[in-house]
Amino acid sequence: MATAAFDGDARARGGPAAIPRAVATTRLQSIDALRGFVMVIMLLDHVRETFFLHLQVGDPVDARTVMPALFFTRLLSTICAPVFVALTGLSAYLYGQKHSRAEVSDFLLRRGAFLLFLEISFVSFAWSAKFPPQTLWLQVIWAIGVSMICLAGAVHFSRTVIVALGLAIVCGHNLLDGIVLAPGDRFFVPWAMLHQRAAFEFLGITWKTTYPVLPWIGLILLGYGIGPWFAKGTDPAVRQRRLVLLGVGLIVGFVVLRWTNVYGDRPWYDAGTPLRTTISFLALTKYPASLLFLMPTVGIGALLLAVFERFQSSRLIPPLATFGGAPMFYYLLHLYVLRVLYLIAFAIWGPTHGTVFALGNLGWIWAWYAGLLVVLFFPTRWFAGLKQRRKDIWWLKYL
Repeated sequence: MATAAFDGDARARGGPAAIPRAVATTRLQSIDALRGFVMVIMLLDHVRETFFLHLQVGDPVDARTVMPALFFTRLLSTICAPVFVALTGLSAYLYGQKHSRAEVSDFLLRRGAFLLFLEISFVSFAWSAKFPPQTLWLQVIWAIGVSMICLAGAVHFSRTVIVALGLAIVCGHNLLDGIVLAPGDRFFVPWAMLHQRAAFEFLGITWKTTYPVLPWIGLILLGYGIGPWFAKGTDPAVRQRRLVLLGVGLIVGFVVLRWTNVYGDRPWYDAGTPLRTTISFLALTKYPASLLFLMPTVGIGALLLAVFERFQSSRLIPPLATFGGAPMFYYLLHLYVLRVLYLIAFAIWGPTHGTVFALGNLGWIWAWYAGLLVVLFFPTRWFAGLKQRRKDIWWLKYL
């Protein structure tokens, strides 16, 4: 979502004379394709959240009670936020190849502030049942915006320092899980924003820190840290090999660390059957994102990035890159399309499960998801093309 402004600039630069232009384009198209892939997956989760309200899932999921099909549908979407944030850091590095650190920092500050505004306005309006909303959820757009503002300061450090800070935060923030503050405690509000999912009142509105930002700050720093792998002149084979090693290493490391139950998330347990025990093993904490949540999701993202570049001639890559070429436009569009569809369904059929309209079968969620992908593709393709044709319109890069 937040990386399009960077990548549009990178695509316009092309590659050095020593590298075929197709190779440089492939390097950047794979980033768009990965972003598009996770946005496609994100739609499934948001369709579920819109039309399956009567069966919400906890965080982490209760393996003893959750419907397995619902759990695995939800599990698919866990890759989305980690990949978005990591790609934001990577794209910031690519943007810096043609800009000074001061220019990168300035853009990150402005872009981050813009995302904070979007979260508490257009995004929150799309999720709220009332206007103006009585509750604001500080979700993924908020987390990306805050992370970009933090990266704006970090880019003035050396890459070694940035990577060290990122590793320290991502690997060590679960040591802070025992610090739980209550409303009225000193520093409760900043701590809720940073590391504790909570709610507080401000200006007569309830603010819910759905995405505590600390682990996402660490992840954006690490995304920036792997930027040299994608720099102009790098060997694609070397880059792909590094991505595969990173992805496999993170996934294997996750299995080993998760199996030991010593650190990184709430312990898994024997839930009575092999299936439910597997669910317990895979049920990880997203709010805030635990170390064990980030390891396999980022690992899968690294593997997919290598695959998308290696098989860039696949017919699947251009449509995915289209979704990834106008991420914020697609994000806002799909939220309001879902909102309108829900209001229409509620007006026609009323509350079908308690006080909400909901579909009774998970299969219908998948069916609506498939249909909406087709519907949303065409306006997204149009807007992505507009961005490429009209680079003179400065505000388009923010969408």
